[in-house]
Amino acid sequence: MKTTAIILFVLTYILLLSFPKIRAYIALASATIFVVLGILPLDQIVTAIDWNVILMIAGTMGVVGLFIESKMPSLLADRIINWVPNVKWAIIALALFAGVISAFVDNVATVLMVAPVAVNISKKLKMSPVLSVICIAISSNLQGAATLVGDTTSILLGGHANLSFMDFFYLDGKMGIFWVVEAGALVSTIVLLIIFRKERQLIETQTLTEVEDYFPSVLLVGIVVLLIINSFLSSEYKPDAIEGLMNGIICMTLFLIGLIRKLIKTRNIEALADGIKSIDYDTILLLAGLFVVIGGITEAGLVKDISQIFIKASADNVFLIYTLIVWASVLFSAFIDNIPYVATMLPVVGEIAHIMNIQPNLLYFGLLIGATLGGNLTPIGASANITGLGILRKEGYEVNAGTFMKVSVPFTLSAVITGYILIWLIWS
Repeated sequence: MKTTAIILFVLTYILLLSFPKIRAYIALASATIFVVLGILPLDQIVTAIDWNVILMIAGTMGVVGLFIESKMPSLLADRIINWVPNVKWAIIALALFAGVISAFVDNVATVLMVAPVAVNISKKLKMSPVLSVICIAISSNLQGAATLVGDTTSILLGGHANLSFMDFFYLDGKMGIFWVVEAGALVSTIVLLIIFRKERQLIETQTLTEVEDYFPSVLLVGIVVLLIINSFLSSEYKPDAIEGLMNGIICMTLFLIGLIRKLIKTRNIEALADGIKSIDYDTILLLAGLFVVIGGITEAGLVKDISQIFIKASADNVFLIYTLIVWASVLFSAFIDNIPYVATMLPVVGEIAHIMNIQPNLLYFGLLIGATLGGNLTPIGASANITGLGILRKEGYEVNAGTFMKVSVPFTLSAVITGYILIWLIWS
């Protein structure tokens, strides 16, 4: 049975890499085979799927869709541009703005919001938007690891390690990963200032985008506030049936409130359909399938076997195992999607920490830093990068890997090295 599980797991990953456009169906097909072959018992399917994670992702995506539709992100970007003196600071400001937004909004959605602003500014200045859009994409990837709702990988970590929204800020009396990410952002911003030191063209004042509906902004802020409140509520105040689903219920409830309000306001059923379409169902189905696949390989004992390989490779040295997890994650995530990678590695990392009797958060945060930032190295390493380059392609700019990596490599290495050092100093 273990041999069958290994073959099926490896084949699943090969297919995920080979056919990224149908990866959700591949994951679901693999999950079905795991169940049909009896590798994962039928009665464990429901418990194998982390429904809190699924609900959080769906609800957050839905609210973000309403937020983008309200044009509030464009207004914020316009105001930021009006505060900066020249192109250099405009690029830096847009990258930082994308990072701040991405701490609470999906990375791809962030790029879709901010990149068009950069393109518009470039057209007015008759200059190329390539470097600016690249900076927006890689900055959004960096900050996605800062909070529980910033990226799918963060939500996966929160679900697996039972971390609340506030745990990303302070955990067990120590600084959480939020502060590590911000330190990485500071160092990488210095790198960007060096790269764009010669871009000093003046910028004209932008006409401010008009926002007619502020309610979606209230919903997005509401998600953050309620997740913070939930972080402080003890389990005695939560019904047993929904205790493990509270974060997901919060996100979905606010999304449904937004949908119902939109339906009442527009009196158009198509408005309801547009809101529902804003959810990325491919990602949700992919995760659902992967949860079952991972449950199957765990049941077959593969997670323990993979953990033992890492431990042997590091010779039982905590610093070496931490280093291996961080930099292997950077390397793998530069070429493969970090969602299936993180979903697979979380139970492995947890098992390593258990076997070696060490603080698991050291390895969890190292995994998240490496996997989230590693995707920045190459044009295909993260969905936000692909989205940004797609926007440029529509504008007539074909970006090769060399151009992309002139910015992404120094940016990524500076941020990863900063995070790598700080996490070790704080959590070792």
